[in-house]
Amino acid sequence: MGVHDDAGEGSGEGAHARRRVRPVVALLVVALIILVADIVTKTIVVATIDPMHPVSIIGDTVTFTLIRNSGAAFSMATGYTWILTLVAVAVVIGIVRFSKRLRSGWWALGLGLVLGGAMGNLVDRLFRSPGPLRGHVVDFISVGWWPVFNVADSAVVCGAILMVILTLFGVDIDGRSHGGPGEHDPGDGGPGEHDPGEDAPDARGAQGTSGKDSPDA
Repeated sequence: MGVHDDAGEGSGEGAHARRRVRPVVALLVVALIILVADIVTKTIVVATIDPMHPVSIIGDTVTFTLIRNSGAAFSMATGYTWILTLVAVAVVIGIVRFSKRLRSGWWALGLGLVLGGAMGNLVDRLFRSPGPLRGHVVDFISVGWWPVFNVADSAVVCGAILMVILTLFGVDIDGRSHGGPGEHDPGDGGPGEHDPGEDAPDARGAQGTSGKDSPDA
């Protein structure tokens, strides 16, 4: 009997451990895919595209235009490269710490997109000219009036949007879901919970009372 109990407990712990590990693995896989895609596309663009001669993809609406960006995503905060580098490092560290609580596949996707994008642009800032912490990010995707961006920028924006949606729908990073303020969890001990034992008569008390008050035969 004890052997079967131990085996069941061990298998339960193993299943729980797998549920904890899978989202983290998914996060890392997504981040790695984004990082590799960002590095490869930037390498190809730098080697093949002349900054003075954009490559037309869909007329003048979508083009590949090589620029060097010292700012944040979409050319914002130009001139604050070293500060943005520290921010990117902080984002990476924060996501790694959040991953300890990660149980949701959707949150793994969102965090993986942000992590991969942050690391992609961080690689540029660390290893591209004019030097470490001051490197300029390679941007090359131009769509209409939108500022020129890259794969990493797209991943960060998509991941952030996904996480906002998950938050609005009440999906927590640990996989639990919660509804709006009008919904009630029957297990939280709130006003909607009813204990059937509250209204049940006390059998012993009723019997004792019956014995005292019943008339003598």
